[in-house]
Amino acid sequence: MKQNLITRFSKYISFPTTSNEASETYPSTNEQLVFGDFLVEELRLLGLKEVEKDQFGYVTATLPANCAEKTPVIGFIAHFDTAPDMPGINTPNIIENYDGNDIVLDATTQTILSPNDFPELENYVGQTLLTTDGKTLLGADDKAGIAEIICALEYFIQHSEIKHGKIRVAFTPDEEIGKGVLHFDVAKFGCDFAYTLDGGMLGELEYENFNAAGATITIQGRNVHPGYAKNKMVNSQLIAMEFNALLPEFQRPQYTDDYEGFYLLTKMEGTVENSKLNYIIRDHDKHLFEQKKEFIHKITDFLNEKHGTGRVKCEIKEQYKNMREMVEPVFYVVERAIKAMMAANVTPIVKPIRGGTDGANLSFKGLPCPNIFAGGHNFHGKYEFIPVESMEKAVQVIVNIAKI
Repeated sequence: MKQNLITRFSKYISFPTTSNEASETYPSTNEQLVFGDFLVEELRLLGLKEVEKDQFGYVTATLPANCAEKTPVIGFIAHFDTAPDMPGINTPNIIENYDGNDIVLDATTQTILSPNDFPELENYVGQTLLTTDGKTLLGADDKAGIAEIICALEYFIQHSEIKHGKIRVAFTPDEEIGKGVLHFDVAKFGCDFAYTLDGGMLGELEYENFNAAGATITIQGRNVHPGYAKNKMVNSQLIAMEFNALLPEFQRPQYTDDYEGFYLLTKMEGTVENSKLNYIIRDHDKHLFEQKKEFIHKITDFLNEKHGTGRVKCEIKEQYKNMREMVEPVFYVVERAIKAMMAANVTPIVKPIRGGTDGANLSFKGLPCPNIFAGGHNFHGKYEFIPVESMEKAVQVIVNIAKI
């Protein structure tokens, strides 16, 4: 199993599948379609049924039930794009029997993965780590999830004595840019419930995530020659700075944790004449989330009253909701995952996601979909790594969830 996981994962991350937020196509890059074709062929060679890639790039397949009992149809889902933060094509460094010391990722730039900076490394002494070369991200988010799902399917095929119901799998594009299940056909997928394999460290199990929105603030100034600007010039950049200063400082990401929400200024640009601010707004609590959006509107109204009607405009767009609302009524799907982890000698770490997941949007489309660990750490950057032993445990958990 261990070598199989390493081989599959290494092959998967050799494909460049970085998603592109600026693209107007779906999926956002052709490279993702190429990798999708590879996965289709691999699933067919394994002997899965109903293998297809649809017009949107979704790859789906079925492992038929091998029992007579009536059982729920269970789905397992992972995404095959990687984050735009860094290049995503890679050959992993394989660190056997990790000794607990610094790992030199790139000697030229002295890029070092150190337990002084990442103390969680100390939990994996003696294990096999897959790391980057110090120049790219690794791609464990979420090609580790794909490798784990496919290895679990292969395990079922090789061990027909293990009885299971119908299993459906799906691999999706563009999750990293928030469009992973935009066109996903839940009815066609045909599952009673599903799990995304897109979590972090060993044991993570998440069925709560942020409510999320994006806010765009545009500010119209008035530019005149600075030598003749008295009582005429309106500097939009200064109003932009004033807008940001009115937001509570302690509700920024660097000061929040657990269930605490935040405002994050993600981008700003401007001149004297025009400025624009982009924010993301996050909160687990639905009522606090609504209050945060309302506060953005109040700041807008206040600055328009101060500087002139219509000078500041605010547009807020909903992005996703907290899936807890949809999962709690069918909490047995969470309990099933907890039991599966315990049977694999994995301690469940049930906690809220401080972010989003495809499972949130799927849950609101009618497919309850908690998120399970894939095993990786430090996603979206050159310090990303994953212990192979955590990947093995993820395979065991998938098998335990699906078997009778």
